[in-house]
Formats: sequence, C-alpha cells, structure tokens
Amino acid sequence: MNYEIKGNVVPCVEVSLNRGESMFTQSGGMFYQTEGIKMATNTKGGLLKGIGRMFAGESMFMATYTAMQDAKIAFASTVPGSILPVDVSKGSFTIQKGAFLAAESSVDLRTTFNKKLGNGFFGGEGFILQELRGDGMAFLEIDGDAIEMDLAPGEVIKIDTGNVVGFENSVRYEVETVKGLGNVFFGGEGLFLTKLTGPGRIILQTMNMNEFALRVRTYIPTSSN
Repeated sequence: MNYEIKGNVVPCVEVSLNRGESMFTQSGGMFYQTEGIKMATNTKGGLLKGIGRMFAGESMFMATYTAMQDAKIAFASTVPGSILPVDVSKGSFTIQKGAFLAAESSVDLRTTFNKKLGNGFFGGEGFILQELRGDGMAFLEIDGDAIEMDLAPGEVIKIDTGNVVGFENSVRYEVETVKGLGNVFFGGEGLFLTKLTGPGRIILQTMNMNEFALRVRTYIPTSSN
C-alpha cells in the first residue's frame, strides 16, 4: 500500500491499493475511488464495538473498501486542518474521539476507558478514548496543524483541553485542575488542563474545534439582534 496526502486547507489522503488490500473508515469518510473497489458496511467487530465507537465520537458502522484489482481510494478531512499517518506496527497508540479517519484492515480500532473517572468526566474529551493496535498504517484527522513531540522519561507537558490528538501507550495521561479562581473564570482556558508525562511520542493539534465553533456562534445573528 502506498499513499499520498493531497491538499492544504482541507486535505485528503489518496491510497493506492493492490488487489486484495483493503481500508476501513467511518461512514461518510470516503472522498473518491477508482474502478475495481468493493464496499462492505458493518459494525466491524460486533454490536458492542460499534456502540463503543459511537460514544467515542465515531460512527457505529464502518465501511470497508477492498480492491478487486489495482485501484485508488481517497479519504478527506471534515474540517480545515491536516492528515497525519501513524504506523501502528511500531506500537499501539491512544487517540481522542473524532481523530480517526481511516486505516488498513490489519489495524484494530478499539474503544478504551480512561483509567481515572475524573479524567473522563472533567478532561473535556469524554470518558472514552480509542486505541489503535495491530499492524499497518492509520490516518488521523487533525484540526489545524499537527505538532509532534517526543517526551523524555519523566518529562511533563500540560495542554489546553481539546488540543490533544493522541499519544503512545508509554505516555501517562492525567487531568489537572487550573489553580486560582481568577485564572479559572477570567483566564479563558477553562477549569482543567491535560497533563502528559513521558516517555513517548505525543501528537497535538493547534485548533480546538469545539472552541472554534463557540467563537463562530457569537457571530451568528439571532432573532433578538
């Protein structure tokens, strides 16, 4: 399998499949395809897995595209940003909800839970995360630009809620309360920060789509205006 990321503002990833190779994505993720590709839609792993993906911000049903001959297929972003390839063969990777775009069929997308309830209820990204395992390439959808870092053992970075895309499983994930009532109410950063502790690779995104949507909402005329 070969791939090429095309576009800048709202990019897509075009994948060249040999006969017998396949990719899967959430419903509606396919952009275009050439002749010779067969589509199958199912819950990919059973009903419980499908329900878990719904809580993680993905679709319940997954679409699998199998090449019946050499063919090409593309998957596109839904918001301005970038697409980042991740080689799952190098180790499992935990991602936040909405970050998954597409992957080879040899990759397993699992729903996982935060180890601490506080992380899920107050971390801003939900109680349920997703884990990529197996062998092959996966593609993540990034809001804005992707920022990659390699944390040393014990190295700590604190990130604004919603700007974490994913991290290697060697990285410890926690949620920390912002100190000081003035900072909480007037600092503009909310009540919680995500704390990641190395070692391991982490991926961040420069745009928080939830904050962007709230900003846009202030410009929408209402009946009272």
